[in-house]
Formats: sequence, C-alpha cells, structure tokens
Amino acid sequence: MFTPVLLFSFAGVMVGIGTLCTTEAVLGSLAAPTSMWYLVWNVILQGAWCVFNQLPLLFVVGLPIGLANKQAARCCMEALVLYLTFHYFVNTILSQWGGVFGVDFSAEIGGSSGLTMIANIKTMDMGMFGALLVSGIVIFLHNKFFDTDLPEWLGSFNGSTFIFMIGFFVMLPVALLSVVIWPNIQHGMQVFQNFVMTSGSFGVWVFIFLERLLIPFGLHHLMYSPFYYDNLVCPGGIYSYWATQLPALASSTASLKSLCPQASFTATGFSKLFGCPGIALAFYVTAKPEKKTQLKGLLIPITLTAIVCGVTEPIEFTFLFIAPVLFVVHAFLAACLSTTMNLFGIVGVFSGGLIEMSSLNFIPLMNSHWKEYLLLLVIGLVYTGIYFVVFRFLILKFDFKTPGREESDETKFYSKAEFRARQAGNVEMDKKTMLAAMIMEGLGGADNIVDVTNCATRLRINVKDETVVKDDAYFKGVGSHGISKNGKAMQVIVGMSVPSVREKFENIMANPSAYALNTEISEAQKEQAADTGKNTEENIESDDSGLQQYEIKSAANGEVIPVSDVPDEVFAGGALGEGVAVIVTDGKVYAPVDGEISMIADTLHAFGISTEDGLELLVHIGINTVELEGKGFTAKVQEGDKVRAGQLLCEVDMKLMKAKGYKMHTPMLMTNADECRDIQLIPDKYAKAGKTTVITYRK
Repeated sequence: MFTPVLLFSFAGVMVGIGTLCTTEAVLGSLAAPTSMWYLVWNVILQGAWCVFNQLPLLFVVGLPIGLANKQAARCCMEALVLYLTFHYFVNTILSQWGGVFGVDFSAEIGGSSGLTMIANIKTMDMGMFGALLVSGIVIFLHNKFFDTDLPEWLGSFNGSTFIFMIGFFVMLPVALLSVVIWPNIQHGMQVFQNFVMTSGSFGVWVFIFLERLLIPFGLHHLMYSPFYYDNLVCPGGIYSYWATQLPALASSTASLKSLCPQASFTATGFSKLFGCPGIALAFYVTAKPEKKTQLKGLLIPITLTAIVCGVTEPIEFTFLFIAPVLFVVHAFLAACLSTTMNLFGIVGVFSGGLIEMSSLNFIPLMNSHWKEYLLLLVIGLVYTGIYFVVFRFLILKFDFKTPGREESDETKFYSKAEFRARQAGNVEMDKKTMLAAMIMEGLGGADNIVDVTNCATRLRINVKDETVVKDDAYFKGVGSHGISKNGKAMQVIVGMSVPSVREKFENIMANPSAYALNTEISEAQKEQAADTGKNTEENIESDDSGLQQYEIKSAANGEVIPVSDVPDEVFAGGALGEGVAVIVTDGKVYAPVDGEISMIADTLHAFGISTEDGLELLVHIGINTVELEGKGFTAKVQEGDKVRAGQLLCEVDMKLMKAKGYKMHTPMLMTNADECRDIQLIPDKYAKAGKTTVITYRK
C-alpha cells in the first residue's frame, strides 16, 4: 500500500551523505559553497530530495500498485490525472469563494495558512490524507468500471478514458466537500499538535504507544503519516524538516532535543533496533529443546530484518494472534523506551531500521553528537534486557504458545509418490480425483472454500482464511505445478486438465466426508509408491533409438520470444511446461501443429491440442485475458475437431485488447514436455503463422 516508503532508505542515505558532504562545519573549506566539491555534491543532494519533496504525488501513484485488481499501471495514471484535476477544482473554488469557506486564499503558502503547492497548483494543504483519499476513490472506480463495455460508437472511451470521465465528475463534489470540511479538520490537527507539543515526554509516550498498538489494524500509517510527512508538527513533516536541519545540527554540540524538539516523535524505530532482539531471545530461551535449532533459523532472519530494515511485521505477527497481551506489552515497552531516549535528550529520525538511522543520524551527525549516540546504545541495550526478562516471565507464567512452544509437530510434506499411495476413506479415487482432494486439503478443506472457477490452466479459488493454506511446496508435492496467492484469492496451477480437476473438486465439495483422506501412510505403501515412480523413470530413460523428430510452428504472425520473457510469473517460471511465446499483432491465432482440439476454455482465450504422437500443446492467447470472459474472442473450431498446422483457431478483437490494456503475448507450451526428448526452442525471430518452426522435439 505504501510503496513510496520503499524509496525512503536510498533517498535518506543520499540526503544524509549529500548533507554531510556539503556541510562546511564538518568538512571545512572543502565544503565551502563556492568550491567545486560543494557544487557537485549539491547537485546530488537536490536530486536526493525528490522523494521527500513530492510525497503526495508519489503516494497517489503508489497506492494503486498494491490495490488495483487489474491494469495497475493504467490505474496509476488515472489516479495522477484525477488528483491534479481535484486540485484544479479546489484552486478555482477557493480563488472565487474562499471567504465563504473561511479560507484566505490570498495568503502565502505554508505556515498556518493551510495552503500549499501541488504540481504548481496553489491549493488547500490536505497532505497525505488528500492524496490517499483521491487515489482510493480512483482505485474503486477503476476496479468497478474499467472493464465496462461501451457501445461500439463509443469504443474510444473504453478503459482509462472511461475512468477519467467518471472520475472527473466525481471529483467535483469531492472538491466541494473538501473545502467545506477540511478547514475544520486542520483546526483539529492544530489542537492535537498543541497537545503533543505541550505535553513533553508524555506526549511522546502517548504517540509511540498508539502507533505500535494500531499496527494489527493497519491504522498506524494514519497515526504517523501526518507527523512524518505532513505539516502537523513542522513544515514539510519531520522527515523533510530534519534533513534540512542537518547542516545546523552537525555544526552544533548542543543536545539534539534542544536543537530540533520536533523530531521527538520519529522514535518508533528504537523498539525495532533494541526491542525485537530481546523478544527473539525470549522466544529462543523458552522454546522446547528439540525445536530450538529450527526456531533459530526462523528468528535470525526476521530479527535482522527488523533491526536493519525496520520491518517488524514478520516477528510481531509471530506472536500477535497467539498471545495478543504480549503485543500490548510490546507497545507499552516501546513507548517507555522512546520516552526514556527523549528524557535524555536523544531525538532524530529513528523510525526506520539501522540503514535509515545511519543515513539521517549517525553518518552526518556522529562527529558532533557521538556522546548522545553512545548513550543511545547503552539505553537501548538496557531495554533489550528488559524486553527479554519481561517476555520470558510472561511466556512461562501464562504458558503462551509462542514459536517453538507449540504442541503440534511440524507440518509434514509428502512426495508425489507418497501422496499417490494414500487411500480414500469411503470411495475409490482416480488420479484426478486424488489430485482434487489433495488440493482441497491444502486449501484448508471444504469448509474453507468460498467458490471455485478455472481458466485454461488454473483453479481459481477464494478462501475464507488464507492463513491455513499450505505453501507452494505442498501443492507441487501433490502433483500440481504450484500455487499463486493474492490475499484470499488462490490460483492452483494444474495444467490443461484443469476442467476435469475442477469437476472432481466440485464433486468433493458436494460430499467432502465421502472423500476423506487417511493421514497415515504405511511403509509398504510408501515403498510401493516409490517403486512405481522409479519404474516410471526407468521407462522414460529407456533406449531412444527409433525416435522421430517433430516440429511446432508459430501460432501467429509476430515476434517469437522465450517463454521466460512473458510478463506472467506462472508462464515465465515454466510451471505449465516448456515452450515459446509469440506476440500476436493481427488478431489471428492458428494451429501450430496437426492434431485434435482437446480443450477450449469457456472464455475462448486458450486452446489445447493433442497430436498423434501424444504431445499435449497449450496455446494461451494473451496475458490475463481470462478476465474478459470470452469478449473479443471468436473461436473458429470446436472441441474434437481435427486441425492442420496453419488452420485458423481464433480471431481476436485487437482494438478491444488495446483499449483494455491487455498484452498479447501468446505462450505455446508443451504441457507434457517430460515425455519428449531433445527439445529445441527457437525464439528471437519474426515468425509466420503455420510456417515458421519455433520448437523441435523427438518422441
């Protein structure tokens, strides 16, 4: 959601280094404003300021990256244009009727005027809230209306243009409501600002405690963003203001708190640097002896992540839901730690991890404030010990099942051969039914399934609780090609047999108890399954004399590329088989081989072809075109038809594809490539449909 935050580490490093290299108090005459050294580094420094100077615009563009359900790049553009449109509306309303809303629009921007400049537009300063509000509205419109099909005569208004049309008129009332409501909110912000600013260290304690406590609800961003990136406490937000003050801070040996008291609130990182190691150590010490080795492998990387990068969710969420009271204690201790630092005069931009802290504090200021940073280390290590003692006591006292203390054993993953050896509880299961049953088990069972659909190669399942869904290794182990997760939406990659697997899946959904799986596997069953797998491998590795070479032609006119270059991780990763892809340009897709049409997707975007030599070939037209539900595709063949290489399979409405923003990379995949020999892929050329050879193999 907050993608621009990912840029802060590097931007902060460059601001810190640039400030250090242009501070005359640190480098002497070398950094004099007229020296070439200063002039060169000043160019670098001003470029580094980009992220911090343009935060609202970056957040407007960044939000759709994580929240748009489709065509995220187009949604980013829509959000930017409509955000600027919104501010043009606000600008005009206030320039004409500012007095009506209690806003003096003739005042200078900044300070207490409540005005600012966004992309050279004088407007009301709504900071990050305004950016997230407008971007959120645009994302909603995009997700709901982007695929709307307009009449043919309005075809040029499809896609992003349609979202801009709707958003244009939506922004009018939003702008009007903003000029009515926001001035009152600004007044409320000033009241809260006065409270925290006049409450001294107690105000810091309240701020840090609430910020940590809101993490489980995802609301901590709303707590700290106005302080860090807006004008609530100081002009431009603490991050920006602190960076501008670095030269003055570096040239003084007075306490940091006396020099820049506004930076008291960017203290959320102390618990990341010193608290998380104490928590991790308490988990390790209280773990069962037989689990300590495994737990150490978990704790070391997530603790380092918290310390170095400032990302605490991995370690905090290991105990948040198991023992919520420990999280409250964590928030309490974090507030106490930050307040103690504040009482000793230690302030600064300490909200991220060690990298960010170093770039904005230790590197530029160590020369003049090393005593404070030495004291910071001492206080921090004392609190590491406090964290350890408190957490260890509470875990043992109340027997919290923190990592390493669980009653259940580690989840066991079986090999494909072992899974094939499992027997049904009440009914005989064929291979596809067994696969469907194992997939359902990995998804948390029938009770966890909301609905199931499929595209040409994947089962698409929405689940109630994504936390119980097993990992990719499990799904590969049971015979699928893996799983792709996006929140509660799961895609299990099955291959061209997905329609029949879905049918089996739905049969099991209707009567799950009849398909209950035994969890115990006898040694004899394992050996039998292993022998079966071994025999199969031996058969595959038999003498290859007498094999015949076959060719696969291009399925369309266009550029042929390696499948690894296809902009879809499932295809690019080879999960569905080996092959190449052709970028369709003229809207016509042809059969690449002689054979029988074994499958046509309900949405008409994918075709399966079986050849006489037993090859199973998948032709998947475009990327994510399943979302069109068949619109824009006209099939020229039916399932069971015999086709010849070069015969037309499907016509595609390229105008619609372009308007909707779909990429026309069309993979041609050998889904049973493991049964073929000497496969040669021949990409990197312009091919003619049905004529140019793009794959050869022997069978």
